[in-house]
Amino acid sequence: MTIPEVCRLAKEGAHTIAYSTEEEKNKMLTLAADALIKDSAKIIAENHEDVVTCTRGAQFQDRLMLNEQRIAGIAEGLKKLIALPCPVGEVIERHTAASGITIERVRVPFGVIGIVYESRPNVTADAIGLCIKSGNAVVLRGSKDALRSNIAIVTSIKEALKAGGFDPSFIQLITDKTREGAHEFMRQKGLIDVLIPRGSKTLIDSALENATVPVIETGTGNCHIYLEQSADIKKAIPILINAKTQRTSVCNAAESLVVDRSFAEAHMKEICDALTEKQVELVGDAEACALDGRIAPATEEDFYTEYNALKMSVKIVSGIDEAIPFINEHSTSHSEAIVTEDEAAGERFLREIDSACVYKNASTRFSDGFEFGFGAEMGISTQKLHARGPMGLRELTSYKFVIRGSGQTRA
Repeated sequence: MTIPEVCRLAKEGAHTIAYSTEEEKNKMLTLAADALIKDSAKIIAENHEDVVTCTRGAQFQDRLMLNEQRIAGIAEGLKKLIALPCPVGEVIERHTAASGITIERVRVPFGVIGIVYESRPNVTADAIGLCIKSGNAVVLRGSKDALRSNIAIVTSIKEALKAGGFDPSFIQLITDKTREGAHEFMRQKGLIDVLIPRGSKTLIDSALENATVPVIETGTGNCHIYLEQSADIKKAIPILINAKTQRTSVCNAAESLVVDRSFAEAHMKEICDALTEKQVELVGDAEACALDGRIAPATEEDFYTEYNALKMSVKIVSGIDEAIPFINEHSTSHSEAIVTEDEAAGERFLREIDSACVYKNASTRFSDGFEFGFGAEMGISTQKLHARGPMGLRELTSYKFVIRGSGQTRA
């Protein structure tokens, strides 16, 4: 089947999901979640074939790998969507104009959402679940590395929906593995209403350069931890270790450490002890290198880099006046955190850092739709138009104006 034919099938099914009742959507989510658990052995077997043939390195294999625990987490995320209110039909605002007509702004589904993503089969299930609850059809185009896994997940969910009496044609998966096929998918204007790329900077840049469909940009994560001079070292080290090492291959993992000079002079040995114990390779500016010999010299590029690995850059600053512009210059506008006991410094950081998610005394690893209570997420938007941060149900809707009159005509 050609890519336009796949997209057309989704568009033809879009009306059905758009006008399904909330009860019907919740039933679909239950069927999908239960199917993933029931079929977990099959899904894991297909996923294992993807993992063993993946040649892109350990971080990609970690993103790719599914096990019973991860599948259970995906299913739990789908079920959490059931408890969330469906945004479709919500009246955002209402007023009566001078003419007497009433005007409402009402949430509606986008229609057909296209998702292009890499090496994360959990995105397949998350995207389906979010589109079910938000009333959208979905066309999925994962990477070749995860093709077996994606086919298994989509097959499991569609078969469960069909057995439950629902038409699953609003869910479609593109199996074309070529770069040309990806570019063709990005140009399905008229069939795809919005495109969401999720993955590497290369993938996102490709979507921005090639798509004729509107794109919601999700960004790479050069996330920063800033240890301000008043920070409590007993808070700082656990936050830093969690943000950097709890899972290195994800976009909300910290890649850059910024430290006030006075705090670094007092605590750099403890900081390096904790990071090197976790096998984190450290590179830094000249001051950082002078403070601890385990820090190697960094290049300018290092301070802009999302490593997705056990590596971290270190920058020493004179205080918050230097830290804020440094972070804003080098970040990808994803997630940044300050560790501080100074209330004014913390609030200033939250106000002046220009990223989608800003934290005080907490790990950047919380930048996640599940952790934010959205049930799941379609990605983390780093742009400023329409959606920003983890994209949950409301971010997958648009709106229309509904106007009611009693015979008015315009003078």
